Amino acid sequence: MLRERWKHPDASLYEKLIAAYSEPHRRYHTLQHLEECFARFDELAEIAEHPADVELAIWFHDAIYHPRRDDNEQRSADWARSSTGNANVHSLVMATRHEAVPQTRDEKVLIDVDLWILGAPEKRFDEYERQVREEYRWVPGLIYRRKRREILESFAARPTIYNTERFIERYAQQARANLARSLARR
Repeated sequence: MLRERWKHPDASLYEKLIAAYSEPHRRYHTLQHLEECFARFDELAEIAEHPADVELAIWFHDAIYHPRRDDNEQRSADWARSSTGNANVHSLVMATRHEAVPQTRDEKVLIDVDLWILGAPEKRFDEYERQVREEYRWVPGLIYRRKRREILESFAARPTIYNTERFIERYAQQARANLARSLARR
């Protein structure tokens, strides 16, 4: 599926992105996540102002991911700009930082696509939780649980988890249930 989605003329860039998402330390931020993002984007593409830019931003939004670093989005956005020359894609990737508040319609679409996993069916959400824990397996359990709780609580505290009406209608209720279930386990 991913090969068919690649619309940029640089085939070697596609190979580099596939290699990045296939790095052995990744468990959640993988090709599976990328495929899920594209599947969810198909639900929202028609409301994007610049769908080609959003699609390219999906490719790059987790292109660089090292769980011990806190500048992954910046480095991914910089890679996107340097390899495509597209400043809008850079801005979109930067909008995927969890503390960022999406401003444009394209940012809202991208954020919803990236955060879809919170509203995934229970079985997939639980798998996601295990995958994230594996990415942070080097963090002691007590510290991991405390930090993870903070992250999940920040999502749960939002007035709305999603930004588009379509995702609010389709996934918000399940996202709230998943977050409550996960928080109850911590």
